[in-house]
Amino acid sequence: MNTTTAGIVFLASLVIALALVHIPLGDYMYRVYNGTKHSRVERLIYRLIGVKPGVEHNWAVYARSVLAFSAVGILFLFFFQLLQGKLPLHLNDPGTELTPELAWNTAVSFVTNTNWQNYSGESTYGHLVQMGGLAVQNFVSAAVGMSVAIALVRGFARTRTGDLGNFWVDLVRGTIRILLPISFLAAIVLVAGGAVQNFVLNDHVIDTVTGAQQTLPGGPVASQEAIKDLGTNGGGFYNVNSSHPFENPSTWTNWLEIFLLLVISFSLPRTFGRMVGSTKQGFAIAAVMGTIAMVSWSLTMFFQLQHHGTVPTAVGASMEGVEQRFGVANSAVFAASTTLTSTGSVDSFHDSYTSLGGAMLLFNMQLGEVAPGGVGSGLYGMLILAVITVFVAGLMVGRTPEYLGKKITPREIKLAAAYFLVSPLLVLIGTACAMALPGQRESMLNSGPHGLSEVLYAFTSAANNNGSAFAGLTGNTEWFNTALGLAMAFGRFLPMIFVLALAGSLARQGTTPESIGTLPTHRPQFVGMVVGVTVILVALTFLPALALGPLAEGIH
Repeated sequence: MNTTTAGIVFLASLVIALALVHIPLGDYMYRVYNGTKHSRVERLIYRLIGVKPGVEHNWAVYARSVLAFSAVGILFLFFFQLLQGKLPLHLNDPGTELTPELAWNTAVSFVTNTNWQNYSGESTYGHLVQMGGLAVQNFVSAAVGMSVAIALVRGFARTRTGDLGNFWVDLVRGTIRILLPISFLAAIVLVAGGAVQNFVLNDHVIDTVTGAQQTLPGGPVASQEAIKDLGTNGGGFYNVNSSHPFENPSTWTNWLEIFLLLVISFSLPRTFGRMVGSTKQGFAIAAVMGTIAMVSWSLTMFFQLQHHGTVPTAVGASMEGVEQRFGVANSAVFAASTTLTSTGSVDSFHDSYTSLGGAMLLFNMQLGEVAPGGVGSGLYGMLILAVITVFVAGLMVGRTPEYLGKKITPREIKLAAAYFLVSPLLVLIGTACAMALPGQRESMLNSGPHGLSEVLYAFTSAANNNGSAFAGLTGNTEWFNTALGLAMAFGRFLPMIFVLALAGSLARQGTTPESIGTLPTHRPQFVGMVVGVTVILVALTFLPALALGPLAEGIH
């Protein structure tokens, strides 16, 4: 079986598996968030944190709860890192001391579900920080994203009310009933596949076949790997992330990791459809996600298998930056999947991709990571784009636009537009500052278009809460740690505020009956319109920057 055929089979099996779990997992999450009973563990947690689970929140209280919980998480993780040398299971290497700006960057990174890493995990953090700090945030940051998405769906589903649910109940249920059990099972499967799960520190030395000695860094890897992918987090236990054999031992574990990082986000549209009382609406959103994802997977794989240049073309495809275990095609599927979601996990070196292959990864993130996007954030991002689409369609026919029985008034479209503009502003302003400020270009390994691509990729990754990197950029500097940390924080929390404000505005409305002028939002026509609006808006926003970076490099 040649490389192209193997890649197609790999991708086809992945799509089939996602289709098979779409309905059962989506229905299960619907029951989780719509249920009225609380387990004993959940009731105990509510008592410990002083929460009344029966009291619902309006959008402002819900937003304040999200921000307060995240702020506490950032502060805790910041000091946890700085104090790790005084805690058990820390590394004995004195070089593991962190600067405050790196601790800030990492704390913001994991709390915002970005997992941007300006450090080498196995040589920087001890096991306690990895487990009790970083892995915990992998769970709760994903649960926060899911909670905000569910709150927006309730805004569409409810009428004449300001209540969107209880944030703390949504957070606890998402963590305990969805993320924990699936991660537990996935970790067992990864251990069976060869992933490491122990408490061995960096003092286990073996003799190699050449007579030299090598240190094998162990740790609770499989447990962190499972939630890293399932929660679309992406932060690796090791510096090389999922290309390390202790994290990702074989081709089938590589397939499993891609499946994990896609499965919840592709199933949430089903949950959305059940909550608004129309599974057709859920299938329409899933179809938009699937269409964009399929195009991205196909183009990324094509660009990587058809390398530019005489020598790469002669050998079929360049293996630079690609693991032999996975090959070019499977690595391309992983790269496209991790940038279509907000995962940021990598099993190959994105900086080694072709100019057009790298451009596809950039474009995936610039779409807002909505196909299927991060856990929770992908669904609410896609629903925002659906709102913008019906607004554009309403302008075309001269009617007040409606979506799911709710009128899209000037207030709603302003909130949707504000949501959409946050990320481009952060990306373009951040990139411009990095290129213009004295001394910041010294962090770039390359000059010219590729150097610009490295910086553009960094701010795109940070502002969209992805976390992957083009490498070649020395991000562990005072300026980049601070600037990228701010981009991650604003890129996560400002959109959430706009989403919750939109949810509150929609929930207060009544239901608008369908009429002959109502745009059907469950048909292929609407699916095509949302895809078109998504691509065109992003192309108009980022094309000049892409033309100066990866596209210019490709033409050259």
